[in-house]
Amino acid sequence: MLIDVSSLDYKTLNDLLRETKEDCILSGCCGQRFIAAGMSERSITIDGVPGNALGAYLNGASITVRANTQDAVGDTMNEGEIIIHGNIGDAAGYAMRGGKIYVKGNAGYRAGIHMKQYKEKIPVLVIGGTAGSFLGEYQAGGVIVVLGLESNGQRIVGNFPCTGMHGGKMFLRGDCSHIEFPCQVTARAAAAEDIEEIRKYVSEYCARFGYDTEEVMHAPFTVVTPDSKNPYKQMYVAN
Repeated sequence: MLIDVSSLDYKTLNDLLRETKEDCILSGCCGQRFIAAGMSERSITIDGVPGNALGAYLNGASITVRANTQDAVGDTMNEGEIIIHGNIGDAAGYAMRGGKIYVKGNAGYRAGIHMKQYKEKIPVLVIGGTAGSFLGEYQAGGVIVVLGLESNGQRIVGNFPCTGMHGGKMFLRGDCSHIEFPCQVTARAAAAEDIEEIRKYVSEYCARFGYDTEEVMHAPFTVVTPDSKNPYKQMYVAN
């Protein structure tokens, strides 16, 4: 179902999406917030730039955006996938606890902040380009992958990655020896079993955006994991 949303406010748009209960293509999108919040079992394609909190609390739906997106995409999402054919704003995947977000381009600040997981629910955030500062801040679970494709020599991540990280894993493509990580995490060269862990996610990314999986995977990766049971002590307690 094709819907011209250029004249609709976010509440009217979401009410319409809930009423239709069909797969939809939204044309003329320009800044409407909370699109598809909490929705499940449908496919939504967006032409234009959606506003903040796209797919917040998503519960199984699939969202594809043929442009850039603003902040807080996938806020606290539970299941489903969000595919961005452009760049993404700040705080992507905030507190996401399941599902997958694939970003063809770059991410802003604080991507993956407060990501978490429970048993078989493992949230995944794959960023094809670069990520801004505070990537994976307070990460408690899940997998973050940053590929640094078409970065033109730009650093793959900004300042202060993994601040307060106490769970999950982060994978950064390339040599990251120049990046300063906090002392409560360990950054090391990815082993063969680490590479196999993310191959599925990288393959899905490449299939969606037209890259060659083997070419992308034929590079060193750095894997970052927390190594402290009390990551906040050094930040708030003077010994």
